[in-house]
Amino acid sequence: MMYTDSISATSNAAALRQRVQGQSVAEALALLAADDSERPFISLGHRRLSLGEVDAQAGALAGALSGLGVGAGERIALVLPNGPEFVLAVFAAAKLGAAVVPLNPRYTPTELQYLLRHSEAAVMFAGGPLEGLHTALPNLRHVVTPGGGAGTPGFTELLRGGGEAPRVEVDPGQPFAVLYSSGISGKPKGVVLSHTNVLASASATVDAIGLRGDDVVFGVGALFNSFGLVPGLLGTLLAGALLVLHDGEDPARALEILEREKVTVHHGVPTSFILELREPSLRDRKLGQLRTGIVAGAPVSEELVVRIQQTLVPGIRVGYGLTETGPLIAVTSPDDPPHKQISTVGRPLAGNEVRVLDPYGAVLPEESVGEIVVRGPGVMHSYHRQPGETAQAFTEDGFFRTADLGMVDDEGFLHVLARRKEIIIRGGYNIYPREVEDRLQVHPAVLDVAVVGVPNEVLGEIACACIVPVEGAVVTGPEILDFCRETLADYKVPDLVRFLDALPTTGSGKARRVELARMISAEESSRRP
Repeated sequence: MMYTDSISATSNAAALRQRVQGQSVAEALALLAADDSERPFISLGHRRLSLGEVDAQAGALAGALSGLGVGAGERIALVLPNGPEFVLAVFAAAKLGAAVVPLNPRYTPTELQYLLRHSEAAVMFAGGPLEGLHTALPNLRHVVTPGGGAGTPGFTELLRGGGEAPRVEVDPGQPFAVLYSSGISGKPKGVVLSHTNVLASASATVDAIGLRGDDVVFGVGALFNSFGLVPGLLGTLLAGALLVLHDGEDPARALEILEREKVTVHHGVPTSFILELREPSLRDRKLGQLRTGIVAGAPVSEELVVRIQQTLVPGIRVGYGLTETGPLIAVTSPDDPPHKQISTVGRPLAGNEVRVLDPYGAVLPEESVGEIVVRGPGVMHSYHRQPGETAQAFTEDGFFRTADLGMVDDEGFLHVLARRKEIIIRGGYNIYPREVEDRLQVHPAVLDVAVVGVPNEVLGEIACACIVPVEGAVVTGPEILDFCRETLADYKVPDLVRFLDALPTTGSGKARRVELARMISAEESSRRP
């Protein structure tokens, strides 16, 4: 079925988004499917699912899970790669009134055991057998794999024998998902997002970037994180657009998909764009249909934004947020002045209130640096089973504490400077890792970089640049330091340079800075007499 009238499709999608306000995710899917059941929604390789097919198959899966005794209020873990199975399981859980717990398929059995136990998951969908987990987790009643096992039918068998979903009245204020945060400063916490949270955030993102019904969306590399689930999956749903799924990090493959599927909206983390821009086959690809997208998930330098705009996605937007904020707090707009599009993260999304606080909790005036706090419809309900952590995360008047340092300028644009806990204090001087990383990212031999603080007896902390070089590059530590000295004050130039094959990362693609700092610190300690 072809869709050529983008204006009418866009206006119709906007009217439908108004109608889904106050509804649950399952009700939103049913409403959109009833309006246009044949509209393409999900694509992976040669597999395509329309809105009607997703609604019907999710209903069958919900019916099968209900037959296994799974009901409202329970949690369903998803340890699945990007694919239709993940999508169907998400909407099946929504129809049951259960909450999904999306987990990174790359987690080790030990990591999975901790998260499954903490989330109290009753069912787990997995891409393959996970030996020992079922017996170690008494709350886990069923493990669904492609071929079945542990007394549970396989995924396909459940779909075929499910029947209709039970009629469940789902309060939109109830949990839709428990998403485990990156855990940069400790053990991951389960972020509880309600149906209202995710639909409000997804709808605001659609409006902010002008997502249309005739758009083809690509770059949702992980459905298990908050960006993939909310702006990625649910944002595409609310816009009536097509989501092209992919799994893997091969830039040549990504460019081939962009051309073949005629992608118009390209999301991604900074690293994915860097790899695509450096891919030799880019010059041979016909990608003139690309118009917009969001780069988020990690700090992005001004130079990189300009390169993406000039070479790949003319209308690329810079987004900022956290899992706890649903996820996006702010995003740049095509109406913003050009210099604001590359030097800020834009203005807050509709409905979001942003303030900047001093260390004592007082609200700071414009152009003042302090902690960014936010209140809005997408901000999390709570941390799962952690009321103490939840209380500490909010101010008395309900603003979520991001632990990020930034400022709001006199035109209302948000500038993010650093995570408060990542600041390196070297001999009394504050070093913001992002500033140094932005400089290093420009170096042609640097593929990825994270700057971390290492304890030092004299200076308190020293800075170490952990660098992943471009494949085949020949570069030395002294060359890196000389490059930094060209534009950075002497106290900002890293004291150490370490070259790594890859940075340890969280499920959302952020560098595990605590792990890096510990590794470098242990290495330095072993060098001392």
